[in-house]
Amino acid sequence: MEEHKMARVLFVLFFVFCAIIPAFNAHIGDFDEVWRRRAAEAREFALQTYESEPVNVTLAFNQKTRNAVKELSQVIPKNDTRRELGTKHYDGPCMATNPIDKCWRCDPNWANNRKKLVDCAMGFGYKTTGGKNGRYYVVTDSSDDYTNPKPGTLRHAVIQKEPLWITFAKGMNIRLHQELIMQGDKTIDGRGANVHISGGAGIMIQYTKNVIIHGLHIHDIVQGNGGMVRDAVDHIGLRTMSDGDGISIFGSSNIWIDHMSMWNCYDGIVDAVEGSTGITISNGHFTDHNEVMLFGASDSSSIDQQMQITLAFNHFGKRLVQRMPRCRWGYIHVVNNDYTHWNMYAIGGSKNPTIISQGNRFIAPPDIFKKQITKREYSPESVWMQWTWRSEGDLYMNGAYFVQAGDPNWSKKHQHLYDGISAAPADQVTWITRFAGALNCKEGEAC
Repeated sequence: MEEHKMARVLFVLFFVFCAIIPAFNAHIGDFDEVWRRRAAEAREFALQTYESEPVNVTLAFNQKTRNAVKELSQVIPKNDTRRELGTKHYDGPCMATNPIDKCWRCDPNWANNRKKLVDCAMGFGYKTTGGKNGRYYVVTDSSDDYTNPKPGTLRHAVIQKEPLWITFAKGMNIRLHQELIMQGDKTIDGRGANVHISGGAGIMIQYTKNVIIHGLHIHDIVQGNGGMVRDAVDHIGLRTMSDGDGISIFGSSNIWIDHMSMWNCYDGIVDAVEGSTGITISNGHFTDHNEVMLFGASDSSSIDQQMQITLAFNHFGKRLVQRMPRCRWGYIHVVNNDYTHWNMYAIGGSKNPTIISQGNRFIAPPDIFKKQITKREYSPESVWMQWTWRSEGDLYMNGAYFVQAGDPNWSKKHQHLYDGISAAPADQVTWITRFAGALNCKEGEAC
């Protein structure tokens, strides 16, 4: 009898433990009915977002990029302007050097047509509309109250349930006292203001959909201590300590992160986990960080098989160490990025992710032992050689090299999907990424 009682107790404890683990990993202290509903809705939407033929999205991206670069190269002077573009400070006329920027940047009336940005999304995040269908919300107050947010603050804006296009009345530094938990259908648009989120917690996009974050500086992010944090106008819940990511994407879909300047966050700069998919990270400038991007948090989290992420037109710059990105499961398209610094490796992973690297420039560090771009973990060579990690048209400098794996004829065997159009040439990446990071946009002028 005592043995049966003990078995029942152990079973109950095991059940409770299993129920607690997802909530703990999600930093949700109380996985109540609201969060259970959000998680179920988010997973359903992620399945709708998932592209059954991801190569089609990759090829559409490549074709658009190559056409735009070809068109731009025909209208931009070959000599003086190109030399100026290669310098640190460019004061010439507006030059949109990639197809996303070409879509909006050189229009002097951009501030009167901010939502035009939605039409410029590319890659796996191409369906993202953010707050396009909502009204404008202007942030006027840099303060942060995480239990009862004041109207006019960023936290008050992002917890609203309606679609919103969020802008800023002026430049400001926002110190978040706890992680900023977003509702879906939102755009945070920093254009026209010098907006920094620093010295506090970061942004959490959790179990939601359809978010655009554009034109912010996010840096010096620390862990939030946890506690009661408002995550909607009608819900406040218990949170555990946050990771300290600049931007954390958790179980969310249709996300576009564009023209961000990010550095020195406690954990990752941008992490995407728990089945997040339909994501594009573009035109970012990243510096001064160790573990830059984590796509897939655990080898045991097979839900990340549906993860699809495009990483494009970014500059991975000074004093970066590793994870640009580090991937598990999923399908990652790494295209036309400029890797000028790493101190361990650039692209890594485990658990059979598909990584297609196209038209990137890789400049290896001086250390002879750090020339390899790639790193595999937790699997012997006999296993990881079966993973699809292909390098197509990449430019290797200063001894950099990419250890490929999988079928070398992968592209040829996908001719029914592959249209033969590659990414823009890697030797143009310096030009393509010239304006990566948050832009100094002024109303009434081309950005």
